[in-house]
Parts: sequence; structure tokens; C-alpha cells
Amino acid sequence: MSTSKTVQQLRAEWITPENFRRYGQVIFPSKDGKSFDAEDAQLVLDRGIPRFYIMQLHRRGRKFHTITRHVQCTQCLGSLEGKDWLIAVCPPNNNIDEPSLEDMAAFRIPGNCFIKLEVGTWHAGPYFEHEVVDFYNLELSDTNVVDHFTHNFLNSHNLEFEFEILSLT
Repeated sequence: MSTSKTVQQLRAEWITPENFRRYGQVIFPSKDGKSFDAEDAQLVLDRGIPRFYIMQLHRRGRKFHTITRHVQCTQCLGSLEGKDWLIAVCPPNNNIDEPSLEDMAAFRIPGNCFIKLEVGTWHAGPYFEHEVVDFYNLELSDTNVVDHFTHNFLNSHNLEFEFEILSLT
């Protein structure tokens, strides 16, 4: 006997520094020469060799059933070419090995900023409906090998999520 999965809508709100604070930071452009302060990305990259690269992703859509976290470093993500994108997050709680459904949130991120995820923040994304989006990614060189913990909601709750948005223009 098969059990059908439940698809739960997650409303993606436009990201702001205030509404994203539980999960990390939003970094917008600043004037050249500005001194380092709390508005700059507060990075944790001291447990290995930092890796800064461009990852190319193809038509990711708006549905997901897995969410990942990294507990040894922060991670920065941003799109190139000004393309909007989506991410779902859950705040870090390193005392438990799965994200809290009640604390899940979704954000729409404009192409003129990047995000820094706090150490341990659960994240699903980037997602988008463009054909291809290039993203810059800053993490550690071995993050995806030794610091990549994934939770599968289909296995644990028979659940899939879908971003609810008005448009992705």
C-alpha cells in the first residue's frame, strides 16, 4: 500500500536584513572604501581552506523535499546577472539532527545582494524558474564532502514543499 505525499506551500517573502536575521545575513552593495562593520558578512571559515567558486545550476523549479546544513562554516550564496532566486531555511539548532517544521521560512532574493548562512542553518536552494543561473558560493573546500548533513522530508514526514510566489520576474 502506497501513501501519497503531502505538498506543503511555503510563502516566499522578499528578503530583508530583519526577516532573515535568525538564519544569517543579507549583504547589499555598499560604497567602496567603507570600513568593515556589522553589515559586512561575518564569516566563519577557519576550519579549512576557503573555496570561492561559481556554480551553474539548471532550471531548479519550486519544489523540494531535502534540506541541508553545514556545521563547520558559514556559507555565502548570490546569483550573477541580477537574477532573483528562492531559498528555504530553518534556524540552526545543533542539539538536534533535524530541522523544525514550525520554524521553516522561505525567501525570495533579488539579484543585487547575497546571503550569508549562519553555521548550522538548514537550507534548501537555490531554487528558481530561469533556464540557468550562475551562483557564486563561498564555503570550505571540503564542505560538500565532510560537512554536508541532509534531512529528507519525504522519508521522515512523507512531505514535499513548494515555494509560493507571485512571480519570478
